[in-house]
Amino acid sequence: MTTTALLLMTFATGLVDAVSVLVLGHVFVANMTGNVVFLGLWLAPRTLVDITAAVVSFASFIVGAVLGGRFARHLDGNVRRWLAVALSVEITMLVTLAVLAGTGVLDYHDNTKLLLIAGLAVAFGIQNSTARQFGVQELSTTVLTSTISGLGFDSRLAGGTGERGVLRFSVVFALFAGAAVGATLTRFAVAPVIGVAAVLVTVSALIFCFGERRPG
Repeated sequence: MTTTALLLMTFATGLVDAVSVLVLGHVFVANMTGNVVFLGLWLAPRTLVDITAAVVSFASFIVGAVLGGRFARHLDGNVRRWLAVALSVEITMLVTLAVLAGTGVLDYHDNTKLLLIAGLAVAFGIQNSTARQFGVQELSTTVLTSTISGLGFDSRLAGGTGERGVLRFSVVFALFAGAAVGATLTRFAVAPVIGVAAVLVTVSALIFCFGERRPG
């Protein structure tokens, strides 16, 4: 059940990063590896990267990770309560941002998009720091580098046993599918995509709170 919930959150990551990259100015709100590379392009001439957006996203993600860490440490005596609080904050932020974007309060093409970027990055900072507490290396829900590296390293081609191969392929597919669906939906609407991400995280929260707390 835990794996299913984390895969849904990974899919939600793909959805929202598709929105941020395609609509909000070539910036990631969940995959900070990409943003660090973007920040490294600061001095490149005629860069297409919105450096201000990248800085806002990076700083906001850290804020979210700090919040997630505080939730984990102060509520660790009751796992269900900790997950309920952490994910409820993320869900509330995603729903609020979807409504504000959908009603035009936050625009995708002026400086108010920075508030949207910041809010999304905080939400996924909370998600990442919450997911990592489960200790499943492949399922941080926001990055794939170590997952893909492990897939190759432990593969039979590399002389390994292929252990955890199905899980790793599932994680890669979840993020890929989320990004593909998000990219498709942004051709028609943007705010509803964030709303769908909120629904997926809600389902994950329900699984965590009412399902069995074990991998699989």
